[in-house]
Amino acid sequence: MTESAELAEKISVVTGAGSGIGRACALGLLADGWTVVLAGRRKDPLVETAALAGADAARAVPVPADITDGDSVARLFDEVATRFGRIDLLFNNAADTMPYTPTEDVSVEDWHRVMDSIATGSFLCARAAYRMMKDQTPRGGRIINNGAPSAQVPRPDSIAFTAAKHAVAGLTRSLSLDGRRYDISCGQIDIGNVTPVGREQPAVRQADGTLRVEPTMDVRHVVEMVLVMANLPVGVNVQSVAVMPSAMPYVGRG
Repeated sequence: MTESAELAEKISVVTGAGSGIGRACALGLLADGWTVVLAGRRKDPLVETAALAGADAARAVPVPADITDGDSVARLFDEVATRFGRIDLLFNNAADTMPYTPTEDVSVEDWHRVMDSIATGSFLCARAAYRMMKDQTPRGGRIINNGAPSAQVPRPDSIAFTAAKHAVAGLTRSLSLDGRRYDISCGQIDIGNVTPVGREQPAVRQADGTLRVEPTMDVRHVVEMVLVMANLPVGVNVQSVAVMPSAMPYVGRG
């Protein structure tokens, strides 16, 4: 796709769109004129997200999907292909987490659950999006992966989440490199502490092992950055960006 090419309808897929950052970014894309396929395990939260879009709800399409399951991901993107015939943006956002746990106590089940939801899920969705983007006309598109500060520097007792987010960083770089020949751009947004909705900010693990409540930011700042990335021409890329409260521990986690 050239920089001058403009589409009458911009088609996006947002995973984990039933709550939190995924819901906020889906609503932001809808308000910006995008058509958004809302993906998530449970239908009711997706329908709720669509309803929150108000006048833009007509461009919101809830499609329940389990991104850790290859067949479910295939059905999701088959639905996108059938309805719209193309995809212009994938926001890989969905993720499972687990409580802070010493490395020696992490179960294999929790390891697989976190890795599958973050690393494998992002790969499966990116692979499906690639297959559409490389063959559609105009060719190309964009993938944005939701990383985390943990994709760069870890917190104590978070080995599964940290390893999964480091995998996302490698996935982003490989997708960015391999996508050049197909006009597919891929970038990553590492999101710091977002102010929770309807609950208090939990204490989080510090470099010295203690727990502390850290500064937060409004999710609108995340939405604004995702929109900046999403609306670039495919020949231009934000390879990696971190958005976080200025006072949040990050460099050295101190």
